[in-house]
Amino acid sequence: MRLLPVCMGLLVWGCSAQGVGARRAPEAAAAVDGREVLVFEGMCDASGAVALGGNLFVVGDDEDNILRVYDARRGGPPVRSVDLSPDLQLPAAKKKAPETDIEAATGLGSLSFWLTSHGRNSSGKKAPSRLRFFATEDAEAGPRLVGRPYTRLLDDLLAAPRLARFGLEAAETKAPKAPGGLNIEGMTAMPDGRSILVGFRSPVPEGKALLVPLLNPVALVEEGARARLGEPVQLDLGGLGIRSLSWWRGRYLIISGGTAGEGTSRLFTWRGGEDAPVSVESVDLAGLNPEAFFTPEDAEEILLLSDDGTAPVDGVACKRLKDASRKRFRGVWVRLPGTP
Repeated sequence: MRLLPVCMGLLVWGCSAQGVGARRAPEAAAAVDGREVLVFEGMCDASGAVALGGNLFVVGDDEDNILRVYDARRGGPPVRSVDLSPDLQLPAAKKKAPETDIEAATGLGSLSFWLTSHGRNSSGKKAPSRLRFFATEDAEAGPRLVGRPYTRLLDDLLAAPRLARFGLEAAETKAPKAPGGLNIEGMTAMPDGRSILVGFRSPVPEGKALLVPLLNPVALVEEGARARLGEPVQLDLGGLGIRSLSWWRGRYLIISGGTAGEGTSRLFTWRGGEDAPVSVESVDLAGLNPEAFFTPEDAEEILLLSDDGTAPVDGVACKRLKDASRKRFRGVWVRLPGTP
């Protein structure tokens, strides 16, 4: 088992006298600073994941429309993968299908739900392909679409009277990482087993993160029903927005981060209701860019999945690599204080 080295305090794939490079990803876990680190191959930008049972999870990449299934204990290449581009009713393109910018995922019953950013592209231009809410079910050949992708969630959010005070209509006109731009990156099933909680990375109204319950997610994809939205919630995460959400063992887990990628992400727990979120100071996220969780209920630890799209591999940002076999992202197992 090879040890993943530490360079300048950051967890990286390989170090040399010339700087940070890439080594072949080990399939087994390696301990670094007391943490267990895995390297997953074939993609860089882990953005949302769902536990499938056992050690398997399915993960989305915000740079393509492929869902990949990995072994959470072994790492390495995907067990199986499926490109959902033909099923997502995307605008016609000359070369390849436009990316949907998958940013969040959650399991609900037997289904996996996926949510795209619902923002504009980085230049501030409208991007219809990024308006998708859809569901899949696991199959032997890989995830397959259930029902039809829902494309009107942004319209529902902008039309909801209870959300008017948050300025979403103005936010939607801006690039996602511009100050006050609209960008959705968090989603998790709620304890009632029927609803989903949606978390905004941006905007952060009055310096507090915004969460909105979606009360009828199944009806959106199976019937094309319009979204029913619950009472919004604002949480004080130190001025940060939401990068990822998960419900695990009676509490919400929240990865928070800057709206434009600035600063270091932080991990919070929140029991819902009037309780205040609690910062988990014992988990150091320096050197990681966590944007997804693998949180099986029967595990005593959680796996944080890092979006490593901008991490250098032989001097090239991982997401810019032409050879998909050289792409990889990291996962770090952590134990939360107070875990039963």
